[in-house]
Amino acid sequence: MSDEYVEQRSISGALLGVVAASLLAALGGLLWCHLLQNKMNVAEQRIVAADQKNVELTEKLEATNARLRATSETLGQTVGMTQKQIEIRTQSIIAQQKAATAKLEEEEAKTSQKIGAVSTDVASVKTDVGGVKTDVATTKSDLEATKTQLNRVVGDAGVMSGLIATNHDELEVLKHKGDRNYLEFTLQKGAKPTLLSTVKLQLKKADEKHSRYTLNVSSDDRTIEKKDKGLDEPVQFYNGKDPVLYELVVNVITKNTVSGYLSTPKNSARAAAAQ
Repeated sequence: MSDEYVEQRSISGALLGVVAASLLAALGGLLWCHLLQNKMNVAEQRIVAADQKNVELTEKLEATNARLRATSETLGQTVGMTQKQIEIRTQSIIAQQKAATAKLEEEEAKTSQKIGAVSTDVASVKTDVGGVKTDVATTKSDLEATKTQLNRVVGDAGVMSGLIATNHDELEVLKHKGDRNYLEFTLQKGAKPTLLSTVKLQLKKADEKHSRYTLNVSSDDRTIEKKDKGLDEPVQFYNGKDPVLYELVVNVITKNTVSGYLSTPKNSARAAAAQ
């Protein structure tokens, strides 16, 4: 009996083992089916997305083909028009060239006429140059005559003056001699003193009728009144640490205005700078 019991228990244990193995196999199969189903779902989604993308690409390709067809047609029309324009432009250029050639020939004819006229003018200019030379010689003679007209007189300080200029032309002659510095001025009655070199001049009175004037000369920190002076009269005063003679001459007197020049020694600027 014990052997029979042991045999029955062995059969039952073996049966349980088979059942357990079957269950495990069934569970494994179910798990594998589940995983396979998930992979199939993902694959189906990708296929659907790929189909949609293909549809979009197809639509874009068709649109591109349509634009290319339209562009080709337009290009063909444009090429045809361009050929016509080229022909028209070529004819226009040829016509312009003909017109330019005719214009050039006309200008050459005019130039030839002008050259002849210029030759005649050159001959006239040569004659004029001879006349100019004569005028220059005359001017030199007049200049020499002007120099002889310049004179020296005793100034209001009792000193023999330098050469006196009575007008602008004579003053230019004195400037070119280079013996002294000459500074031209115009003074207005009532105006502030005018600085010339190292002195200041201020007009106090101008009598046009009698050709007389009165002005103040400020020099070396003092002011001197030069009263009732006449036209072209040398007005003299000394200036500087080592006094040198300054002269002023008025050539023009009008109502409340006088014009003339101030004459200073050549070394007066250096002397003033040394003070």
